[in-house]
Amino acid sequence: MLFLELLGYLLLILVAAEIFVNALEHLGERLRISEGVTGSLFAAVGTAMPETLVPLLAIFGAASSVESGHEIGVGAILGAPLMLSTLSLCLMGLAALGRRGLRGRLMPERSGLKRDLDFFLMAFLLAFVAMFIPHGDGLVRAALAFVMVTIYFVYVLLTLRASARLVEDGHGTEASSAMLLTRLGLPYTLFSIIVQLALGLTLLVVGAKGFIQGVEQVAPIIGISALLLSLMIIPIATELPEKVNSILWIRKRKDTLAFGNITGAMVFQGTLLPAIGISLTPWTAEQRAVWLGVGITLLAAFWLRWAALNGGLRVWHLFVNGALYVTYLVAVLA
Repeated sequence: MLFLELLGYLLLILVAAEIFVNALEHLGERLRISEGVTGSLFAAVGTAMPETLVPLLAIFGAASSVESGHEIGVGAILGAPLMLSTLSLCLMGLAALGRRGLRGRLMPERSGLKRDLDFFLMAFLLAFVAMFIPHGDGLVRAALAFVMVTIYFVYVLLTLRASARLVEDGHGTEASSAMLLTRLGLPYTLFSIIVQLALGLTLLVVGAKGFIQGVEQVAPIIGISALLLSLMIIPIATELPEKVNSILWIRKRKDTLAFGNITGAMVFQGTLLPAIGISLTPWTAEQRAVWLGVGITLLAAFWLRWAALNGGLRVWHLFVNGALYVTYLVAVLA
């Protein structure tokens, strides 16, 4: 029964994310902004809501104990970029393999991809450094958290600044399907878009809170810690929106949207969420699963950046990211 409840909450999260993302696409089209902004900011933040809400609710009291909440929170914060930079990219490669072949080219807008990865690597390296700062040294931790929030703010400004030029170059946002509320008879207005955004967000909160409580109960049943479960299982489940959307976009050859959806979410989750973790949890690298996960994430992001800027991305490059995820699993479960 417990596993059925988890499945139910997961389905609620996925439905809510679809409602949210559908409204975001139409908001991007209505505001006449670029695919880069829609993918790296709007869609990335929207589809990142499930794995964003899980650690936030865990840290702020949805878990049954402070210690358990911290474990779930830290695991979900660090596990999300790990899954995005490895498994999610590998699934995109598999989706493109049939039509493009192993050496087929992937053509995301290069400047946006480089910007996403540069900002993510800068922030996540800081998050790694913060793990070695004593929890009692609150002033230094607070300063690092402030810097990481500032990094995301600057990233948003630069991404928005690049939007007008990208629209002129033919990278304007186009919604892939009709807005859900208009199919129910509501008029297509900015107000109805906002209403759908609010509906999706509300459902996401309900689903994420139920999912946290289910994870706490499942962890002792299957014999692993809440931290390890949060690092490995929660991100796979809650990142399904990113995976599904990016797979659909890569199959339609909308490479900029596909990559922006993932790398933009990496920036969001590599800046704001670690800033909260640094400020409100012990945030240490005492457990092997934690520091190994951070190391694999950084290596995967460096690899993607190198491949993109040295001859261009090909399908097989993404399978290296998948191999890094398998390496992580073998190392932590051995």
